[in-house]
Amino acid sequence: MIDADHGQFYLQDFPAYDDWMATHAMDPNLPPAGWTHEAVHIHRIGVEAHSISVGTARDDLVESLINVHASAPVLEPSAEHVVEADLDVPNGELTVYSPGVDPAEGPTLTVPAVLLRARVSYVPSEPPDIVTNGGPGDHFLYRIDLWPTGQAREVAILRQGPDPWAG
Repeated sequence: MIDADHGQFYLQDFPAYDDWMATHAMDPNLPPAGWTHEAVHIHRIGVEAHSISVGTARDDLVESLINVHASAPVLEPSAEHVVEADLDVPNGELTVYSPGVDPAEGPTLTVPAVLLRARVSYVPSEPPDIVTNGGPGDHFLYRIDLWPTGQAREVAILRQGPDPWAG
């Protein structure tokens, strides 16, 4: 379970993300990134250098599952929405946290120190057996599958869920 504060949580190579933001965040020549209109309404994920923000249907504790694979896994058949994006993790350490949590307090996962492809699947689920904040919104398992990729690719929607989706 992760606290999806403000309806999101992050997967970041935090030192690389922090360094990149310190030198590039205000560069007017870079294309928009993060929570763009398309990211909010279509992708459901925000993509930045060394970071993916996963939008959630609840501002609450949410179920998440992160798997690292040697190659692309099969598509989760019960997923309502599936999107893929690149995630560069040069330090080989992925931090998972949300806006209300200090990154140092979030769990970390050792991953290959390469460009990874991340598949985020929104799998409908039942409410968890633990006590949560009781926020409104649908329950999903946010399944993130990661594997090394040899080339950079654009964000790709493999299965488009309904719009509006959080409710």
